Amino acid sequence: MAVVTVKSAALTLMDTPGGSLPVARQARSMLETAIGKVEIANGDSIASIYKFCRIPSNARISQILLRCTATTGAIADIGLYRADTGAVVDVDFFASAQTWAAALAPWTDVTNEAATLSPTLIEQPLWQAAGLTADPQCFFDVCGTLTAAATAAGQATIQATYCV
Repeated sequence: MAVVTVKSAALTLMDTPGGSLPVARQARSMLETAIGKVEIANGDSIASIYKFCRIPSNARISQILLRCTATTGAIADIGLYRADTGAVVDVDFFASAQTWAAALAPWTDVTNEAATLSPTLIEQPLWQAAGLTADPQCFFDVCGTLTAAATAAGQATIQATYCV
């Protein structure tokens, strides 16, 4: 075993002579928050989409929190859709088959429930972490898409914390 000192990519850039400063979202930045609450109706079927909040495609995600009332039967993927076209970016980017059947309170962290936002991707802008080849320079909607129908009415809220 050895004693080592390891720097993040951002610090390595800052300490390299003639190196450039890392983008703000890696080195230091202000966190922003978007939040949205949706109403779920008894009988909402599989493939129903609940659009919670909007974040820029170049944002770096810090945390995605979910809170809901008991909505019997409801299970949803939590992912990203393009706000401008409605096209799916990644339907379960944050969470896959997340139950809404029982109340989730206090907040439940679903940032990486689907194991998509791995440690190697955590510093990347959202568009890159989602596997796109270029920044579409748009907004993404954080959405829940039902994979099991709701058999009771309820409410769900998502809070996204990010920086740009």
